[in-house]
Amino acid sequence: MRRLLYILIGLFTLASCHYERSPLLDKEDLDQQTRDSLVMLYERHYAPGTNLELESDSLNLACLPLQNCTNMIYKGERVVVAEIRKDTADVVDSIWVKLAHSDGVQGWVHEQDFKSQFVPVDSISQAIYVFSGTNKAAFAFMLTIFIAFFLIRNYQREPFKLVWFNDIESLYPLFLCLVVSCSASLYESMQLFAPDTWETYYYNPTFSPFKVPLLLGLFLGSLWLIIIASIAAVSETFRHLSGWSVLYYLVGLIAACLFCYLFFMLTTHLYIGYFFLFLFFLAFLRRLWLRSLRYPYRCGQCGQKLRQKGICPHCGALNQ
Repeated sequence: MRRLLYILIGLFTLASCHYERSPLLDKEDLDQQTRDSLVMLYERHYAPGTNLELESDSLNLACLPLQNCTNMIYKGERVVVAEIRKDTADVVDSIWVKLAHSDGVQGWVHEQDFKSQFVPVDSISQAIYVFSGTNKAAFAFMLTIFIAFFLIRNYQREPFKLVWFNDIESLYPLFLCLVVSCSASLYESMQLFAPDTWETYYYNPTFSPFKVPLLLGLFLGSLWLIIIASIAAVSETFRHLSGWSVLYYLVGLIAACLFCYLFFMLTTHLYIGYFFLFLFFLAFLRRLWLRSLRYPYRCGQCGQKLRQKGICPHCGALNQ
């Protein structure tokens, strides 16, 4: 648990470092063609060779410079970016993107239509597209309300363990909620202060938190921490509870994570989320400190926490 805490403190510490927005091409041994591609990627967030899939019902590709000539493509068909040009005389959109579906089906489209109607074929980009949007946030909010109502009714009949209020003897569930809160705050911070970083990631996703802008690296690192903390929280739940109590606790944990995600997304957008996140972090540290005072010993045989020396209630070993 302490190692995970040190990692979290390190993430907050790194957040105060200088945030580099532009690619540092001088530090890399790259040929001119690769440098030009990276500059194009930085400016437009995509580059020739990017593969995409049409999400709208259909789209006409203009056969420029021919007039009244178009090629029709339909939903689900894939294209590749072939060329990008700038037309300063175009008052609608000066950027044109040439897309190729096949040798015989090619054409041009305005960049604004390109970005609004196409989705990268990468599975990460597809997941971002599916889970983004206000309707998904509204669904998550309604699901959280439903789960909270379900838990309150059952808790009134027969009290059971709930994260934070009547928690188990483990800090991993609370740590999971804290990491989810940090992840939501980092994501919304990117939308506020570095939207270009997120758009570039959308067209060029990766699971690695290294060799990416700092804010994006912290966000990806928090996602990995969520996976680790989730496994630890579920494991600790099954170790401390049994039967229906496990189900109730895990459902409550899911509701708590959804609430933290929505709450810190909203409050960070209003710039007060950082203050609430700081308070949450202090509350977690306080619980960690109190837990260390409550269980100052560990069993020499099984390693479980003990309130006092003597017979271990877990394995029966004598600790003196």
